[in-house]
Amino acid sequence: MTEERSRSREVVVVGSVNADLVIGVDRRPAPGETVLGSDLATHPGGKGANQAVAAARLGGRVGIVGRVGDDGHGELLRGALAADGVDLAHLTVTEGAPSGVALITVGPDGDNSIIVSPGANARLGPADVDAARDMIAGAAVVSFQLEVPMPAVEAAARVAAEAGGRVVLNLSPPAPVPDWLLALCDPLVVNEHEAAYLLGGGDGGRGPAETAEALVRSGPRSVVVTLGPEGAVIADGEGTAAVPSPKSDAVDTTGAGDAFTAALCLRLARGDALRDAARYATRVGAASVRRRGAQSSYPTPDELPGPPAE
Repeated sequence: MTEERSRSREVVVVGSVNADLVIGVDRRPAPGETVLGSDLATHPGGKGANQAVAAARLGGRVGIVGRVGDDGHGELLRGALAADGVDLAHLTVTEGAPSGVALITVGPDGDNSIIVSPGANARLGPADVDAARDMIAGAAVVSFQLEVPMPAVEAAARVAAEAGGRVVLNLSPPAPVPDWLLALCDPLVVNEHEAAYLLGGGDGGRGPAETAEALVRSGPRSVVVTLGPEGAVIADGEGTAAVPSPKSDAVDTTGAGDAFTAALCLRLARGDALRDAARYATRVGAASVRRRGAQSSYPTPDELPGPPAE
């Protein structure tokens, strides 16, 4: 039995748990303008919870470390995670604080704009990590995003690294990251906007492969630059590789990046090489845009499109 499979959890996610409040619009309003939208739809979301559900729906043994409020949204969010078999032992209910909320507008092309109110997510800290130490140390891969405070991310990354786990950081939303934490990332997962942030703004005339190479030189052990419907580019210090995505008619791209990252983490936990894990992740991301919502769109293994021709 490999070390990855002998661990108690394949993937542990340290991150946000939000209620997604979604409105469809024909176009996004300009400053000072009002537009009419669709009926409000409420879905379970948050980058951390999305990744946990997506990995669990693909058959992974998954746990989450996070916080929700003692409100109706918190009950919805816990129920959704439990329904997909995510371990909730370290999902804390925060008294006197609302659950995190994401306000999402979805245009006719399926693209979205998101504003996040962190709520209980902002209370996640090193004490939560200490309480969840055994779960984090028992994971083959520990996945992070930046919708929770950096001290919690740093504390959990140290626990994971000390236990020999693999650290995967999705730099979303983009924020400054200490050099020592960047050096643990294997991989760092970014889209083109997040990559530009890390590299000082703009693409400097670089293409995706050159961007991935520049990011590896900045410190991470490996890098994945996601390109939406074009797939991804990976770099690990020994070169780069393009990973195309299957074609998919997008209905709603909300949470597609989280589905990609979750699938990537799960396949890495099972021993895949980075390129093979990214190939699988593009198939999961492509499947996730076919339905509305984030978690409601995530596929099971038998719903994945075939791999694209390379």
